[in-house]
Amino acid sequence: MLRCQNNTHNCINSGNLSTFNLTGGTSIMIKIAEFATGKRVLLLVILTNFVYALMIAITIPLVMKSSNGLELLDMMPAGYSPVYVKTLLEILGEEGRHSYLFIQIPVDMLYPLLFGVSYSLLLAYFLIKLGWPKSYFVICLLPLAAGLFDYFENIAVVNMLMRYPSEVTSVAEVASVLTIIKSIFSTFSFMAIVIVGALFLLKKWRTS
Repeated sequence: MLRCQNNTHNCINSGNLSTFNLTGGTSIMIKIAEFATGKRVLLLVILTNFVYALMIAITIPLVMKSSNGLELLDMMPAGYSPVYVKTLLEILGEEGRHSYLFIQIPVDMLYPLLFGVSYSLLLAYFLIKLGWPKSYFVICLLPLAAGLFDYFENIAVVNMLMRYPSEVTSVAEVASVLTIIKSIFSTFSFMAIVIVGALFLLKKWRTS
């Protein structure tokens, strides 16, 4: 486990992790480092991917049965137009909108939290193992930002589903921007995980 000795925030792992100096770091970075143990990270990553698989295999296809092939809004990383939103909501019909609001959205309200926490801790775990300075620890905030904007996007989608058939143009424009921002942070999160993870594996291979 990680522990901070003498309140210096020099987080040291008793299981052969490198010393990771967080002196002067923000409280959120310190808490992330303290929580980023191997078992916790593994459990959270597994749970995150289980929920993601649940959406991909069950809840999203269930809604898309009514969409006539149109993609759901949170599956469109490049955004969408108000016209597309109106068309999708109309084609979904009452049954499809109900499935979207009461089946897909509830699961998708759990996923951003799991995504943000698990991948932030995964990055922290890699950084600690690599022994990198605290300045690199800021990349752990990328998944948290992606999760935050995913929640904003979900709130906008819920608003449009509940307002239909009322005018949704202004909300759709905001939702599209939120989707794009979420996608950008998600992309950078996965890029960071791949790069830092590869460096971690390379270091482990060299020292084995």
